Amino acid sequence: MSSYTVRPLDASTWDAFDELCRTSDGFPSGCFCIGFHDEGPTRDAASNRERKYARVLAGTTHAALVLDGDQCVGWCQFGPVAEVVRIKNRREYERDQVGPGPAWRIGCNYVRAGHRRQGVATEALRGALALIAAAGGGTVEGYPEPAGAVPAGFLFHGALSTFERFGFTRERAIGKHRWVVTKTVEPA
Repeated sequence: MSSYTVRPLDASTWDAFDELCRTSDGFPSGCFCIGFHDEGPTRDAASNRERKYARVLAGTTHAALVLDGDQCVGWCQFGPVAEVVRIKNRREYERDQVGPGPAWRIGCNYVRAGHRRQGVATEALRGALALIAAAGGGTVEGYPEPAGAVPAGFLFHGALSTFERFGFTRERAIGKHRWVVTKTVEPA
């Protein structure tokens, strides 16, 4: 097993993120993880890439990238609710929402084909939680599914078991297999 490093998505790590988005087999064609932002994806990969890069430069997108050497093998996208606006099963989520809601959302936890089941998603989530703690912490919400409910290449929100290993608790089900899970992260 390789020794992974985790770094935040920023201008210095953009090239590694960009390479993964452009070359991953099974990755949604050209989404560049823009689908959870308010503008959502277009069918044009170049446009999605351009908009994501603009967000990186503006500091309005966050992710913990998992690197194997110089190659990005996965990431965990997170951000404040105002940044990670779009979530799957939105109607069910809003219908059953109680309380003030989270400070942070985890939108995507993606692993490159060929690196799955090697701890990449775990390292990405660990990295995201550390970055959230460094940014002041707060309530974090995720939307994972049980492993096996969908093929690994489509488990973009992460596996429920991975979130539970980090102390997330199930709040309620939304959709056929998706759960709203929460955890309070203390400031670093």
